[in-house]
Amino acid sequence: MRPKHLNSVARRHHERHVGERVGWLRAAVLGANDGILSTAGLVIGVASAEAARSNVVIAGVAGLVAGALSMAAGEYVSVSSQTDAENAERDLEKHELATDAHGEREELVGIYVGRGLERSLAEQVADQLTAHDALGAHLRDELGLTEEQRPRPLQAALTSALCFSLGAALPLLAVLLAAPGQLALTVAIASLTSLAVLGAIAARTGGARMLPGALRVLVWSSLAMLATAAIGHLFGVNG
Repeated sequence: MRPKHLNSVARRHHERHVGERVGWLRAAVLGANDGILSTAGLVIGVASAEAARSNVVIAGVAGLVAGALSMAAGEYVSVSSQTDAENAERDLEKHELATDAHGEREELVGIYVGRGLERSLAEQVADQLTAHDALGAHLRDELGLTEEQRPRPLQAALTSALCFSLGAALPLLAVLLAAPGQLALTVAIASLTSLAVLGAIAARTGGARMLPGALRVLVWSSLAMLATAAIGHLFGVNG
């Protein structure tokens, strides 16, 4: 029978932490939130100008397509820049390991001593990690770079575009289902409800409290929709 302490170690080894979800969670939440809010604001503004439902739908669809492509491009450029910076750090570490192996070894030793290890033990750890994977040890312990958290531009771009599109589809569906004369109100209620749920789920997934996550999304989203409604009403009246 396997000892209990070994079972405990195995369970800890397979734990999944919040940090592992940060990359995709950020892109997904940002994309869906922007999809709902920007499209809802757009259609509410157009509807407040007393435009026909068909014109509101056209504006919403155009906003969905433009927004999804913009999110994809923005994420791709941003994450690619991060990737370039990390690749430059990797190349620099490779060069330093090739030209100053002793200095790099002492750098690792100093890091481990600073974390609380005795000098002799720190030297053993540095030597063993260097023998196993010198570059990986320096990237992880000196720069905080790991393969699991390595930026993935294409994945971030596709995730943002998809989540934006899914989010933008919600206010568009509300436009199609709204009763005559209640279009802006219906979109606002449906969108704010969706945003509150999204904020709560995002907070929960990230290990935070759900209520503050929902409230902060509601406050800023309400202000944005009120602003676009006021602009649409102003231009509609003047038109």
